[in-house]
Amino acid sequence: MSGRRDDRSRRDARSDGSGAGGGRGGSGRSGSGRGDDARGGSARNGSTRNGSTRNGSSRGGSSRGGAAAPQRTVQPARRVAYDVLRAVSDSDAYANLILPPAIADAGLTPQDAALATELAYGTLRRRGTYDAIISAAADRPAEEIDPAVLDALRLATHQLLATRVASHAAVNESVNLVAAHQGRGASSFANAVLRRISRETPGEWEQRIEASARSDDERLALRTAHPVWVIRALRRALAAEGRVDELDELLDADNASPEVTLVALPGLAEPGEPRRPYAPTAYASAGGDPHRVIAASGGTVRVQDEGSQLVALALAGAAPIVPGERWLDLCAGPGGKTALLAAIARQHDVRLEANEVVPTRARLVRNALRAVPGEVTVHEDDGRSFGTTHPGAFDRILVDAPCTGLGALRRRPEARWRKSPADVADLVPLQVELLRSALDAVAPGGIVAYATCSPHLAETTGVVQEVLRGRSDVTELDARSVVADVADAPIDLADDGSGRVQLWPHRHGTDAMFLALLRRETAAPRDNPPTDEGD
Repeated sequence: MSGRRDDRSRRDARSDGSGAGGGRGGSGRSGSGRGDDARGGSARNGSTRNGSTRNGSSRGGSSRGGAAAPQRTVQPARRVAYDVLRAVSDSDAYANLILPPAIADAGLTPQDAALATELAYGTLRRRGTYDAIISAAADRPAEEIDPAVLDALRLATHQLLATRVASHAAVNESVNLVAAHQGRGASSFANAVLRRISRETPGEWEQRIEASARSDDERLALRTAHPVWVIRALRRALAAEGRVDELDELLDADNASPEVTLVALPGLAEPGEPRRPYAPTAYASAGGDPHRVIAASGGTVRVQDEGSQLVALALAGAAPIVPGERWLDLCAGPGGKTALLAAIARQHDVRLEANEVVPTRARLVRNALRAVPGEVTVHEDDGRSFGTTHPGAFDRILVDAPCTGLGALRRRPEARWRKSPADVADLVPLQVELLRSALDAVAPGGIVAYATCSPHLAETTGVVQEVLRGRSDVTELDARSVVADVADAPIDLADDGSGRVQLWPHRHGTDAMFLALLRRETAAPRDNPPTDEGD
């Protein structure tokens, strides 16, 4: 398992009594029971195979009907991490959105904030692997365990197998969490399961769960904590570049804590140090809470992945800017790229507009634009019909389409477990419609940038090819050359002959952003080819 501590550290942590320590800190889209080792207090003490417990619970690990548990202390960082896991599980919350305010509300020190971040993000990233281990240790499928108990077991398993947190601290405090939320019977079950897990090294658990795999891809999925369908999609995308041998590096990069990258809005702020290698507007956070830097700048500095910055800069750099141009961000929420485009437009006497169909996200766009002087109209229309209502009205359009987000798994650790191939099938028709609408809304000679935060070929090349098949008035530009021109340093972009750009976490240190640049010519569009669908 990547990121695991070595076996010696595991054994030392069990015997030396050391305390917990250290850790690493969105678009249309976290005292063991006495004598209860596995022999004297097996997992079946807390939850038998048919779900019964001594206190009468009907589901594995749940024991609300038992005697009230005494109040037990839980270290604040672990409490915050556990609360984030519960919100993600119960409310489909996004960890990257709820963790920062949770840390602030708890008043965590920088050290504890880093620990809470590592515990929440690390547990969420490797959930699939940890569920396989918990299932083996509990002698039951993870989905049969009470969700609140399961989240505490996941949190403890991450500490036991992938951090240098002392084993006794990881077990004791997770048992305390279960006792506080579910009662004594459930805490006995959790204690037994965690003691089973703590008796084996990370390498031993890796061998054990991989032995149950039915295929090489399933084995890789268990080892790297990616669903099988995601692994296969990433492999196909790399193979299209002739670089399938980079798959292991990519999967490892998805499981690493990403560097926080900031954008300095041009003309309003200057990038700090250290600079990022490619986007001239990008630099790395010096550490600590980046929101303090953002607040001090009045919003002219903000968090934004370097890949996202390159997409906006490429649209602006695809052709010389003529004063008076009219630009559009068609799928603008939550507004990060919109703000960067607005700052560039301000420097060139360009009028920028934005569109976001979801009202709450449209408000986020307006908030993002507050730091940029001047007026930007934010529409709340269906982007699929924008080309009909605004035909040929714009000179440059960004289509940052809703997508699966498979390119941002480093920063959205729960996303890999929420998405499925069915999401791709639902999104592709929408992406096609949005790109067609943008091409109708751009004037002859104008440029459309189609971007996704996903490398899935169906969402990237597949969408572009589908749209190009239906039009004779569109020419694809060499986005590779444009990105190379706007970048501050040479950038390794694979050449498949299309001119499209695919960024990668393992190769560029960015999200896996895709970019295609399309120019509308003067010829009228061809009728869309017939389909097999009925009227």
